Amino acid sequence: MNWKMTAKTTLIQLHHKIQTFENMSKRLVLVIQDHFLHYMQRQFRFDRLVDARIGDSMHIHAYELLQTNHGAFQLALRSRHSTDANGVAESLGLKASPRVELAEILRVLESKLSEQTLLEWAS
Repeated sequence: MNWKMTAKTTLIQLHHKIQTFENMSKRLVLVIQDHFLHYMQRQFRFDRLVDARIGDSMHIHAYELLQTNHGAFQLALRSRHSTDANGVAESLGLKASPRVELAEILRVLESKLSEQTLLEWAS
């Protein structure tokens, strides 16, 4: 697995999405393996990543893969962290991120709809 490219792609995608979630007062939760989180913390700036706070828009839940005494595998929540849109931008070394309004998202989505995608009621 190319961890560097995976981490960079993940953070870029989060950066593109988190501002929208923040503007809509919603939370985005990234669920990853604990080893991947540790890698990202070593390779990127996660100074603003703190223990999970309800008010933050970006949450990361890290899970550990454990093997039981019976040889079965299970996931266990290892840690929960959070930050905001600025924290995600800083992890990539960026200064600011564009603000995307809900109205703009709806406008783009509606422009992609055609008459063929509309539901029709059978009588």
